[in-house]
Amino acid sequence: MSPEKLTTIITSIILFCWIGFIIAWERISPYRKGLKFFREGFWIDLVWYTLIQSYFLKILIFDYIIKPLEAHFDLSHLHLISNWPVTLQVLFFLFTHDLYIYLFHRFQHSNKFFWRIHEAHHSGKEVDFLAGSRSHIMEIIINQTIEFAPIILLGANPIVIPIKAMLDAMFGMFIHGNIKVNMGKLKYIINSPQLHLWHHANYQEVFHANFATKFSFWDYLFGTVYDPGHTPGNKPENWGLYYDYPKDYFLQHAFSVKRFDEKTLLKYRWFIWYYNLRPRFMNWIKTLLPVKINNAPKLEIEQQPVTLVSEQENVLQQN
Repeated sequence: MSPEKLTTIITSIILFCWIGFIIAWERISPYRKGLKFFREGFWIDLVWYTLIQSYFLKILIFDYIIKPLEAHFDLSHLHLISNWPVTLQVLFFLFTHDLYIYLFHRFQHSNKFFWRIHEAHHSGKEVDFLAGSRSHIMEIIINQTIEFAPIILLGANPIVIPIKAMLDAMFGMFIHGNIKVNMGKLKYIINSPQLHLWHHANYQEVFHANFATKFSFWDYLFGTVYDPGHTPGNKPENWGLYYDYPKDYFLQHAFSVKRFDEKTLLKYRWFIWYYNLRPRFMNWIKTLLPVKINNAPKLEIEQQPVTLVSEQENVLQQN
């Protein structure tokens, strides 16, 4: 067995153990009490974003984007980092990519076009360990190509990729986790739900704050940290987007191209048939499982409550 395959197996085992640990942590010490495990959007995030989208985008990014790049821009012969210890290679890509993510994330919140491919990530009203997986296809293609292409093009040890991917997933679940944790002085270095959950709150103060993913010192260094010392609140209007956002995977992607109101589409028979597919499927699943699952969204979409960011105060989000 090659070292890369062995590392992939080991990192996968660690990741599954981490998932169990985070789930238990959310139940024992919740940031927001009362959030159900099978919350609204759980199956969309798990099935479409985490499983299906991740699988196909991995093939697209590595086989059809990075591989052709490697054929034309292979820099491994320069041995720029290939002779470094694996630990140093992992740390190098961890820090450099995290700085890129901070800068690009910050840019997305200030640019109308790139906000369109980022808003899905902010659409959830109930944020937990799985919510971080909800990201637009184009956002994933951009970020993961920039993340993994340098690792391959610079000739890093192949085991850096599964290690880096594992750390990404672990941090992603942690900072989005519905976990009440006090990091103490570590909050100035390591990111956590203490800061990042505020970034998913529906307040003006945090729309341009708390952009860091792994290392919170980027926010402290560049003056974008927001830490008021209390939680955002536990009402739906305290979280997510202030405007109506589709709950269906395909409609969420369509919404990034053309704004529409789901209710206006209900006049079309094909849309009624399509929109009822998932509720019917979920009702069928509920008959098979002993676990109580939240009802899928009904055909008649309820109006969102008035939220804390008004249309006049934040035009960027809806445009």
